[in-house]
Amino acid sequence: MRRKAKIVFAITFMITVMVSVFSYLYVSQFLRISLRDTNVNGEAIARNLGLAADHAVPDLTSTKVDTDNPKKVQTAIEEYLRTDKNLNEQFESAAGTYREVVDLALVDLNNRAILQSMGHANQVMPDRPNFNLLTRARFIDQLRIIYGPPATYDVVFPFRLNDRDFGTVRVGISPVFLKSELTPKLQHMAYFSILSIVASFLLAAFVSNVALGPLREINRNLDDASVGTDPAMFENSADEVGLVTLKIANLGRQVRDAQEIFSALKDNVDQLMANLQDGLMLFTRDTRVVLVSASVERFLQRPRRELLGQKANDIFSESSPLGSLVLDGFRRGRGVPQREIQFPGGQRVQVSMDFIQEKSTQIGALLIMRDSESVRRIEDEIEMSRRLSASSRVTRGVGHEFKNPINAIVLHLHLLQNKLAEIDPGTRRHVDIIDSEIRRLDRLVQRLMDIYPRRDLLLEHTDLRALLEDVAQLAQPEAEQHGVQIALDFDDVAPLPVKVDSDFMKQAILNVVINGIQAMPDGGTLTIRAREVQGLVTTEIIDTGNGIPPEVQDKIFELYFTTKQDGSGIGLAQTYQVLQWHYGGVDFETTPGQGTTFRLRLPVAQSSPAPISRTLTPAN
Repeated sequence: MRRKAKIVFAITFMITVMVSVFSYLYVSQFLRISLRDTNVNGEAIARNLGLAADHAVPDLTSTKVDTDNPKKVQTAIEEYLRTDKNLNEQFESAAGTYREVVDLALVDLNNRAILQSMGHANQVMPDRPNFNLLTRARFIDQLRIIYGPPATYDVVFPFRLNDRDFGTVRVGISPVFLKSELTPKLQHMAYFSILSIVASFLLAAFVSNVALGPLREINRNLDDASVGTDPAMFENSADEVGLVTLKIANLGRQVRDAQEIFSALKDNVDQLMANLQDGLMLFTRDTRVVLVSASVERFLQRPRRELLGQKANDIFSESSPLGSLVLDGFRRGRGVPQREIQFPGGQRVQVSMDFIQEKSTQIGALLIMRDSESVRRIEDEIEMSRRLSASSRVTRGVGHEFKNPINAIVLHLHLLQNKLAEIDPGTRRHVDIIDSEIRRLDRLVQRLMDIYPRRDLLLEHTDLRALLEDVAQLAQPEAEQHGVQIALDFDDVAPLPVKVDSDFMKQAILNVVINGIQAMPDGGTLTIRAREVQGLVTTEIIDTGNGIPPEVQDKIFELYFTTKQDGSGIGLAQTYQVLQWHYGGVDFETTPGQGTTFRLRLPVAQSSPAPISRTLTPAN
């Protein structure tokens, strides 16, 4: 269906729905009001007849009627009602005045007519539905009843005589009378609806023709822009069509500029591909080659011009390791992870292939080939440069190396001074710690003075649990000052063997532990957890502080960056470098207001020492 027809039908349908809804509301409201008024009139007639019946019967105690005989009383009352002139006149007047009233009846409790406008007395009245059911019915049901077979509905009013229920006044009403009032309304609504629909159809056709007419001119302008010429301008360029024409002209110029830029970029890409050391081949969805780097000629021993436009089946052979790998990847539609293969000439090459997707649809593939020997040589050079850089950064942090051991010495000296007056086993433990820290400080100073340009780590096998327990002992006084508990969570089944420089690794872990303690000024629990997972010993240091703000998370490992007023910005940078020296790593997870978890990962040592089990004893 054309767009113009869609617009016409959409507008016509909308107008039709609106007209139908308003017509339904108008007719249903009119019918509901008419039925309500009829019910009110019927109730008024029945109430007046009931009052007239009450006045028609005198006080029987002042008559000759034997009031002790119910049958005689009933007969006397019925005789008074039938012979009362006023009551009979009201029956005749109501029956002749209201056209919707079919009949009137005064009925006793046994449903026997005492007085009625049609029929004979003592006749048993048939049961008829109450008119209230019609007023509460749905609009569709009301129409069905009005235009259906004639039926009579009763409006009922109970009345009492001599202080007891005597009977009811029934006003029979036929809803058919509404047909003469409702039919003209329905006819007028139908005529109005048809006229509105036809008018809306014609108006929609006119509007769509006016609105879509300029699209032909816009289409012609687009054709002009696509061939590189400026589109013809309208005389009144201030209207919408003129503004669109101006935009088309601007787009045409932008497209031409983009084509020029694309041509320049293509030349630059060709130059880049010519100088690229890795071999790159870009394939389309049907495995056809569209881009080849110059290094591919060295790997495949074929010129680039022979490869461009060829399919993978025409370039590679199933009999060669590379061809089998690439063709199998295309058949399965899965990428090839990086692997090393040997070419016939003995050259070892790292090969990987990744499929390019757009909205879960594969649109091509990229094959990468690189010389393995060159990769290893570059990796060795990068590693050497990294370790030399790390060594130089640690040399600048010598001052920070003094800080934590000296703080530990000062704190434990303070504890020792408090205990000199008493002779107990705790005094010897503090003295031993001071001696150990002084010796470690001496060794660190001697090593760090000649750390650059050459640095040798004093690696030794150890159980990381023992090292973590030592760190916890050193941090215990600091934790007590901040109201922090240190909890150790180790796997008691097996040791955690690592090969590290104990002094440097102890310092690296202590930096993180002290930071975690200081991150909880209101106290809390610092958990040190260690596990072996997939060939790595992972240490988690978990605090319950306020977390690290998002704006500084990318900077915490930078040298000299700190958020503390008295901080040096060396601790975490040093921890990062020490973990790198040991071929490990460190990262963290933080949640604002809930705390931070630092993870320190170290390779598992090949030979593990005997299990070590020590219990952390808090300082007294």
